[in-house]
Amino acid sequence: QVLLVESGGGSVQAGGSLRLTCAVTGYTISSYSMGWFRQAPGKEREGVARITGDGSASYTDSVKGRFTISRDNAKNILYLIMNSLKPEDTAMYYCAAGPLSAYWFVSDYRYWGQGTQVTVAS
Repeated sequence: QVLLVESGGGSVQAGGSLRLTCAVTGYTISSYSMGWFRQAPGKEREGVARITGDGSASYTDSVKGRFTISRDNAKNILYLIMNSLKPEDTAMYYCAAGPLSAYWFVSDYRYWGQGTQVTVAS
């Protein structure tokens, strides 16, 4: 059984930082693509960052230079370090697992966590 569990969300002031964690069981994250998505109220879920099997990372334009995706292969954990947070970063954040071909589309990813809420106050 594949299980993804996010943690690390919370409420911060603009300019603050958070580190999100996604613990994965039943799935070897180093062999697949992993992504972080977010969904704000009334908006569609959007891709934020992704990391492929070879460790290549990519980001949506709005978070480039502020967010960093990484993984600990030994612990099978995915991270998202978020710096210089802005109120527009407020959303539920989800981690997702998919095949190596997975890119930015929600439909690319097969497994999802339950989400962790990030709220950034101005």
